Amino acid sequence: MKSEELRIARTESQFRDVNERIAGTAERFGATQAELVCECSDPECGHRIEAPIADYERTRTDGAQFLVAPGHENPEHEVVARHRPGYRIVEKLKGIGAAARRLNPRSETT
Repeated sequence: MKSEELRIARTESQFRDVNERIAGTAERFGATQAELVCECSDPECGHRIEAPIADYERTRTDGAQFLVAPGHENPEHEVVARHRPGYRIVEKLKGIGAAARRLNPRSETT
């Protein structure tokens, strides 16, 4: 895997880790929506995404899927799996997808 691909996987996985804590807190308070951070590959990104917890949970069933703000998609490394109002669900391709799955905090191997 190229170092750029590993950087992308790590950046997006760090944003995902933040969202895991946000979603967990929202669920503990009985919320059905949460304001999550964009999980794109830009380490400087500060966009927020309002999303239903249920949609976030469905996305998290695959460690290679991430929520990103519209326009933050990276077609070189991912495909848009689903369009949602205010955000996109993208799936990482090839090596980045494999690395993202390994970095998944819900993975049975981590």
